[in-house]
Amino acid sequence: MPTAPQALTFPGHPDRPDVNALWQRPRGAKAVYVLAHGAGAGMEHAFMVAMADALAGHGVATLRFMFPYMQGESRRPPDGEKILRATLTAAAAEAVRRARGLPVFAGGKSMGGRMTSRAMADTSLPDVEGLVFLGFPLHPAGKPSDERATHLSDVSVPMLFVQGTRDRLATLDLLQPVLDGLSDLATLHIVDGGDHSLAVPKRSGQTSEEVLDSVAGHIAAWMTSVTG
Repeated sequence: MPTAPQALTFPGHPDRPDVNALWQRPRGAKAVYVLAHGAGAGMEHAFMVAMADALAGHGVATLRFMFPYMQGESRRPPDGEKILRATLTAAAAEAVRRARGLPVFAGGKSMGGRMTSRAMADTSLPDVEGLVFLGFPLHPAGKPSDERATHLSDVSVPMLFVQGTRDRLATLDLLQPVLDGLSDLATLHIVDGGDHSLAVPKRSGQTSEEVLDSVAGHIAAWMTSVTG
């Protein structure tokens, strides 16, 4: 039975309401992961719930949270980068406070992960030891480019990229050279047949639960390797 998450709030950007969040810490946790959602779905989306549960099963606590534009009954287009990054910075600080000495990592799904890397590249996230991306959105679907990755060279902590081979927002032939240019700071974990949400075709013989459990196990092992 997965560990039940605890609802909480904390201050984010001064021009926005307090941030709604979910804190999920399993017994014997080894690390904490600030898990930011993507552009179109919030922290309680099925993928986010399943990912947090899978990570808990491998000893990784998670802090999920809502960007301001996703809170309330009327959803709006994503906030500007300044507000997104301020929210991320506040979430990372909250995770560090609750970690009680455990190593803290940050990142998330698609846009949430990219905004985390932008925050880390430009202003740094204090006490965050590494970044984990669940489907880094390298480019819009059907418009191959690596411009969204230029800031990654300014990130000075280890990064794990979890990418599906069918991800239309990150063709691997473009992503791999980017990661090669980041030297030993970047690690790529490929989900064979996975799309942008790491979902695989039925013919693979794997369930979504099995795929995410495998991904969570790899993330937990990578976090251990980073903290030594």
